[in-house]
Amino acid sequence: MAPSDISSVVDQPAPTGPPSTDSFPAIRKHATTVRNKVTTKHGWLGDYDYVWLCSPTLPFSISGNKIARRPPPFYRVDAELPLLLAMACGLQHALAMLAGLITPPIMFASSLMLDAQTSRLYDICLSHWLCLVQMSRVKLWKGYYLGTGLLSVVGTSFATLSTANAIFDTMYNDGTCPSTVASDGTVTRGACPDAYGMVLGTSLICSFLEIGLSFIPSRTLQRIFPPIVTGTVVVMIGASLIGTSGILNWGGGSNGCQTRPTSGLYQLCPTINSPHALPWGSPDFIGLGFLSFVSIILTELLGSPFLKNASIIVGLAVGCIVAGAAGYIDGSSIKSAPAITFLWVHTFKIRVYPAAILPMLAVYVSVAMEAIGDITASAEVSHLKVDDEEFDSRVQGGVLSDGLGGFFSALFTVTPLSIFAQNNGVIALTRCASRTAGRWCCVFLILFGVFGKISGLFLAIPNPVLGGVTTFLFASVVVSGFRVLSYVHYTRRDRFILAAAMSFGFGNLLVPNIFTYLFQGVRNPNSGLQGLFDSITIILSTPFLLAGLVAVILNLILLQEATEVEENEVRDSVEHVVGDVEAAHDKAKA
Repeated sequence: MAPSDISSVVDQPAPTGPPSTDSFPAIRKHATTVRNKVTTKHGWLGDYDYVWLCSPTLPFSISGNKIARRPPPFYRVDAELPLLLAMACGLQHALAMLAGLITPPIMFASSLMLDAQTSRLYDICLSHWLCLVQMSRVKLWKGYYLGTGLLSVVGTSFATLSTANAIFDTMYNDGTCPSTVASDGTVTRGACPDAYGMVLGTSLICSFLEIGLSFIPSRTLQRIFPPIVTGTVVVMIGASLIGTSGILNWGGGSNGCQTRPTSGLYQLCPTINSPHALPWGSPDFIGLGFLSFVSIILTELLGSPFLKNASIIVGLAVGCIVAGAAGYIDGSSIKSAPAITFLWVHTFKIRVYPAAILPMLAVYVSVAMEAIGDITASAEVSHLKVDDEEFDSRVQGGVLSDGLGGFFSALFTVTPLSIFAQNNGVIALTRCASRTAGRWCCVFLILFGVFGKISGLFLAIPNPVLGGVTTFLFASVVVSGFRVLSYVHYTRRDRFILAAAMSFGFGNLLVPNIFTYLFQGVRNPNSGLQGLFDSITIILSTPFLLAGLVAVILNLILLQEATEVEENEVRDSVEHVVGDVEAAHDKAKA
């Protein structure tokens, strides 16, 4: 065809025929993309270095080359992933957060002497469809959003676990839950599923506080809850959990078997009917927990990047294998668990416990603080800005999703869910922040929840094995708090706030009964006044609530000195310039 013929064809007007019958072009395009991804090698494998992902870490180089292998490229939030990489990264996220998911139900069941109900708690706790909501970014109205739009996974908040233990203690003391006192002074608690239902009902109504907080400008929230406050709260959450459950389970149990009766006789842990029941702190228990703990360290030292993200699960697996071979595992929970199960197979009476209202409101404030810190960390590790309007909307959407999650999780018989920080380490190590991996993580978690035998397996984990693993897990929460506190510039004012908050927090942690008898001198209080006294006692008896309350009040009433403000402004400007230079250098290097 001659050039003149080509120009004549191009210049011709488009034919005026009947309109196209293809009314679903977006659907057809998406179907084509899915077909290409499923049917092509590149769609399954892509260009990712899977050898690097699965290669063990050696303390020496076999080839003699001291230069480490170049890590794979970074995949951003909305990046398309090959199927195998998406599934592999999703499984890593699921395994990294699995121990954090199963720990709160185990602790709740241990505190309330629940048995058959426990496996049902696992099923609900592991079925995290709320992760999908948190990873979304749905625009609502006037600039408000639902979800962070980041690879944000959610799980049962450890803040709730610490506070719930204090609430349960109050319920047993006031007769809400049954308990018997033996002649030697030993107190034996009975099963109390209604207490869990009361916590759920109280949590349901208190969730509206966090929902309301989400509509406060995020900059205002960050001024009320700066790193000096959020870091203090996170540190105290982790420290209190180490002392109240981690170490106690390492020694054999946290259900009261560690106490010695006045007669001097030993109790047996975890119960007298358990296989190989022994006194608390026996060498057998300490050795099992230590084996799990060392397995985590060796996995971090020698494991591949994939295994390092699942080091907690490796510790549980090694400990359970040895404990099973030695006869420490009771397999009845596995045999009795159904093969397939779904939501709401067991329910609890949803009621409100008045004395728990104030503590649960404080819990939701702390959950909002956790969410702000975790969203900031997720945005940073995802190579996104943390000082623009888009980031502010991510914080607002994340806090709103957390609040709604607290409401709906109570209906699903789960205590408040909050954003987990575990996935940030997975993102940093695998260099994959794509939400596609997060969606696959949700798929694996839902499958873990549907298969009831998995729940029974977790229920059969011996307390020492669980204690050795959760002690490390709770200590990592403390380290996360230290990381948040590292953002503080530590002026004289900040040091004063931190010292005052830690005074109450660690003092309460080391001497937990100091505020227990505060209102016992009040004679014949009415039911309303007694409920108020119980609420205050729960707050004062929970280290992170008390420390956080002191930190918030002092942060609002203490003014920063003018010279310190100027120094902070200069320091911030210098850090901003240095950050821009480092970002440009990394971009040029890439």
